[in-house]
Amino acid sequence: MENIPHTEKQWYAAIWRWHFYAGIIFAPFIILLAITGSIYLFKPQIESMLYKDLYYIPASKQKQISPSEQIDQVKKRYPDAKITRFTPSFQSNRTSEVGILRSGEMTTVFVNPYNGKIVGDLNDDKRLMNIIKNLHNGELWGGTFGNRMIELTACWAFILILTGMYLWWPRGRRFGQGTLFPRLRNGKRTLWRDLHAVPAFWLSGLILVLIFTGLPWSGVWGDMINRVATATHTGYPAFAFSFGPKPESTLPKKTKDVAPDVPWAAENLPVPTSSSQGRPLSLEKVIQIAESRNIHSGFTIYFPEGPKGVYTISNKPQRPEDQATLHLDQYSGKVLYDLRFNDYGPLAKAISIGIALHEGRYFGWINQLLGLITCVGLIGIAVMGLILWWKRRPQGKLGAPPRLHSFHLAKGLAVIVIALGLFFPLVGISLLLVWLLDRWIIQRIPFIQQWVG
Repeated sequence: MENIPHTEKQWYAAIWRWHFYAGIIFAPFIILLAITGSIYLFKPQIESMLYKDLYYIPASKQKQISPSEQIDQVKKRYPDAKITRFTPSFQSNRTSEVGILRSGEMTTVFVNPYNGKIVGDLNDDKRLMNIIKNLHNGELWGGTFGNRMIELTACWAFILILTGMYLWWPRGRRFGQGTLFPRLRNGKRTLWRDLHAVPAFWLSGLILVLIFTGLPWSGVWGDMINRVATATHTGYPAFAFSFGPKPESTLPKKTKDVAPDVPWAAENLPVPTSSSQGRPLSLEKVIQIAESRNIHSGFTIYFPEGPKGVYTISNKPQRPEDQATLHLDQYSGKVLYDLRFNDYGPLAKAISIGIALHEGRYFGWINQLLGLITCVGLIGIAVMGLILWWKRRPQGKLGAPPRLHSFHLAKGLAVIVIALGLFFPLVGISLLLVWLLDRWIIQRIPFIQQWVG
């Protein structure tokens, strides 16, 4: 740093201070995200192993009994339950799945499609992968606050990558040792620094992909990107139905309210209404319509809610290009909505592919492996950063880099702060809170000011 101009040294110190505080505060959350994310990547394999006695039955060539008969068996076993969904058996050795609501809890009942025998049931909230997912999104441990903290962590992880790249840049020395490869003979403190910075450089691209493919699920940024997609007509079409006039929608519901596991691009589609004429369609007829429209296997049928409700058919296959979401009039079987990947706008297509990448299902085990490497790398980077701080901190002090005192540089940082706040609203709020904390508490209490530095 000796040959670096004074102004750049001040910038370096200011960026380092940001990087330092963000790393200390958000490292535990980043580790949580990485651990839970690495587990969730292998959801298909883990669930197939954990629930093999529920998922699988001996393969058979005999004819399956009708879906209605399977539903009847479930009603006999659970007479007080409400039937909410049905997933037909899509392999010769797989059970059918019937979703029921009983005592306020959602449960999946697994049915042998050849004889209607109830294989078992599973409380949806107690599925391991649902627990992992709700740990990952913060809802299990913090509700809405937890979800916002996870979103804030993802946003600050992006800033950590940018500031880390700035700090990593080899000023006054050549690329190589300490930039592309760790220095193994320069002492332990240098080694800890390099074990933090060098892997972060190599994994930075994958980490950024992981961040931005996860943010569409978040509460604030996700809602913002949804609004942008709608306003720019780059999301889903306003009314994606195959024929007939625009359906009237008097129910103040979105598709995700009646079918919780629909693709991202279909979540905010308005739910149309049925005609309320005639007898409701049989489940067999609904399946026939789905198959006639070439819906990818593994689809789920969500039952109508009330006399005006509709059948909703949805699937979330490995590749988003095979996604489909249909709403059917429960009496006539008329297709009111038929939304496919080709109907998505450019932004919705990109986000849908991104979500598949984020979950490790877009191109099979290679996708899972890259995701695992990224998550394990993130854990290592965060842990090495904490170790680096702990070893470098002065005795009895936090060891933060010095505060910026240049008014000229402060104006430049203010512009960056405003830009980040506009792009990541939660980051802007967090920076405002930190500024208020620093100005009205830290700077007014001498021993805290001395400890923080």
